Amino acid sequence: MDGTPRNGTPLPCTPLTALQARSIAEAFRPAQAWGSRRDYYYTRGKLGSDPLYDGVLQHLPDDGQPVLDLGCGLGLFAHVLRQRGGTQRYLGVDLDAGKIARAQRAAADLPDVRFDCLDVQAPLPAHRGHVLLLDVLQYLDAGPQQVLLHAASEQVAPGGRLLLRTPLATGDGRDRTTRVADRLAWLVGWMGTRPRHYPDPQVVQATLAAAGLQVRAPRPLHGRTPFNSWLLVAERPAL
Repeated sequence: MDGTPRNGTPLPCTPLTALQARSIAEAFRPAQAWGSRRDYYYTRGKLGSDPLYDGVLQHLPDDGQPVLDLGCGLGLFAHVLRQRGGTQRYLGVDLDAGKIARAQRAAADLPDVRFDCLDVQAPLPAHRGHVLLLDVLQYLDAGPQQVLLHAASEQVAPGGRLLLRTPLATGDGRDRTTRVADRLAWLVGWMGTRPRHYPDPQVVQATLAAAGLQVRAPRPLHGRTPFNSWLLVAERPAL
């Protein structure tokens, strides 16, 4: 046995309703009638089809600890967090300067929400609290993945959690579909880098455990999407 998950009980979570998704997407509607509506329609489609946000929020304690979102993209998690009543401070960072600029504009009315342009392979901003790493790992080579997991783990406070969604190298149909979709996202310019390495679940769990986190077994978090998405929850024991 290689420890690669072949099956698993999917997390009981759902995408946002059409009304909830549209409410958030309005923040990405262009000010001018002739402006690009790509982010608006992407946001509606993403929030209305992917159970990511509900699944992560079920495991993110509303305990006042700040949230660091590594590779945040357009910052959709911040919008869902506020829509669900979450009040903790949020910082999202991403390498894509264009996405960060659009995230800042769309979140102008969200309290205690900030975005910065930062490569997750650079030194991370000072932070102690919860850390999100959602659909990022596959865009790094194996070595940088380990470095990032260690760096992210160090910023998890006692009682805090590292919530990690990632495709895993399972070798099945979902794995192959995900690899094709990730490469297409790069080819069309939506992602600024190509997919590089799909992590082995045993390696990820061992790395987080070595960093002092208590790690739960990965569970599927793909909902009705065709992708090979798994959620790992790692927690630093409270003092």
